[in-house]
Amino acid sequence: MVLPYLSVHLTEDLGLRAAFVGVVLGLRTFSQQGLFFIGGSLADRWGVKPMIVAGCAFRILGFGGLALAESVAGIVVATILTGFAGALFSPAVESALATAAGSAENGGQSRKDVFALFSVCGQIGTFIGPLLGSLLLAVDFSVSCLVAAGIFAAILVLHLYRLPAHPGAHATEGWLDGWREVLANRAFLLFAVAMSSQLVAYNQLYLLLPLELDRTWGSQAPLGAYFALASIVVVIAQLPITRRVRTAAALPAGLIVTAAAFVVMALLAPIQLRGVPALIAPAAFTLLLTLGQMITLPVARDLVPRIAAERRLGSYFGFFSSIGGLGVLVGSVFTGALIDMLPATTGWGLAVPWCSVALALLASSLILARQLRSYA
Repeated sequence: MVLPYLSVHLTEDLGLRAAFVGVVLGLRTFSQQGLFFIGGSLADRWGVKPMIVAGCAFRILGFGGLALAESVAGIVVATILTGFAGALFSPAVESALATAAGSAENGGQSRKDVFALFSVCGQIGTFIGPLLGSLLLAVDFSVSCLVAAGIFAAILVLHLYRLPAHPGAHATEGWLDGWREVLANRAFLLFAVAMSSQLVAYNQLYLLLPLELDRTWGSQAPLGAYFALASIVVVIAQLPITRRVRTAAALPAGLIVTAAAFVVMALLAPIQLRGVPALIAPAAFTLLLTLGQMITLPVARDLVPRIAAERRLGSYFGFFSSIGGLGVLVGSVFTGALIDMLPATTGWGLAVPWCSVALALLASSLILARQLRSYA
């Protein structure tokens, strides 16, 4: 509802440079993905419910801050709050799903299927959010932020009264025990670094794609339709794809599909289409990026507990996303700097930012193809 339009709000409404916007978006993702290891460790120690309730409270503060902030410092603080909120509740939810699915695999849904269903449910929200955001944007960006804060207030109340409370599985252990175990697992660290390229790629829905639409269409108005397209595709196709994609070998293939999305933009952006034809390349980009996500995410989330030997899942899921968040921070700053270096570029220079992400994805696919042979 808010984040897809944040980059254009910062550049157009507030007049900030693309490099700074890249920093803000990177900080937002890093404050969520990058701090997941804290939320995951807290979930291992204190349980799922406290983390979800606290996360909703921080998300309310963050969206409220974005609605009211007029200074650079206020924008940065509010953006970090929205991200840190996710760092508290997301690893708690993922570890709980992995634990429940792992105990039910002999007689129920597999872990891959559970995470695929989780993606479908998330995309239903992603479908509704940008559409509602695009409608509210016609009024004002701050209105979108305030409505989003109200929605999370309702979610907080619902979880506070309906979610069962269970103690953490590692409540009596030291704070650093889980961190030491995760950081000593070299196979996991390599896996997490390679998979961070997928998160960097997805983050371009919030950086490269809005800026490209502004350049070719003249506004970010079609952005909500692309998010809706991605959500509809996931809702319809995620479960059938996951039923057919069952092995770790799917991860390199999924990254290659994602890289193809950026190759399409690298080839078509220099043509500088205008009007309705300019919407074709972003549509192809969105579809290929979504297909890559559908292939990789359930398999990757299933592999995390396997590489972790089914231990300390909150911490492992937290570090998995934290490493991805660090990758997004680096990738966003690098991509934003490329855009600022080539502000008046025409022709094939427009392909440079898209090619840089595609190369990172292809390199990661090669790393995973070699590492995951033992998990086929």
